Amino acid sequence: MQSLSGRDKAYSFVRDQVLTSPAATGTFLNEQELATRIGVSRTPVREALLMLQAEGLVEMVPKRGAHVPAMSGRQIGELMELRGVLERHAASASLKAGAPPVSQMRDALDRQEHLADTRTAEGAKEFIDLDGLFHQILVDAAGSELLSRTYAGLRARQLRVGLTALFAAADRQRNVCSEHEAIVAALEEGDEGLVHRAIDDHLEVTLQILLRA
Repeated sequence: MQSLSGRDKAYSFVRDQVLTSPAATGTFLNEQELATRIGVSRTPVREALLMLQAEGLVEMVPKRGAHVPAMSGRQIGELMELRGVLERHAASASLKAGAPPVSQMRDALDRQEHLADTRTAEGAKEFIDLDGLFHQILVDAAGSELLSRTYAGLRARQLRVGLTALFAAADRQRNVCSEHEAIVAALEEGDEGLVHRAIDDHLEVTLQILLRA
């Protein structure tokens, strides 16, 4: 298996470990500190940050470095709208193929339910990681590599807003599990309209929590 280049290692680390944290919002990233943590020189870190700038995840500010901007209400709304389009399409495609990923999604949900009452930062991060897995399984079931890659590209934003929502609403973890159960149950029934409504309801609740946060 080909090893990752220094740039790719830095890119993956910053995107998946740094930018997923709500605490990163509004901060400037220290290139040398990142290089030390990742075990590479500053050059690949700089290259990775430029890639992340192209994706809109950081802003390069002259003489200051890479800034992690807050997501505006409009951007959060657009993220949820895009998620809805992709997830509804994937659900319809999987039902049409007669292969909705019920067992895989339920496995991810079962693991979430074991963490539903945890209140630690580590537990919340694991819960949101499983949240991402739950939805990615649904999208992957459409059988489209491009669709799956597009959805996976939203990961850093989704994890950041997901963690924000968990800490902004009481019992959000339990409620997420209930909303996920509604999606899985609708898939089991094979009811396309019901699945779409369950997806929309889940995303709308999350959106309203984030807009109030």
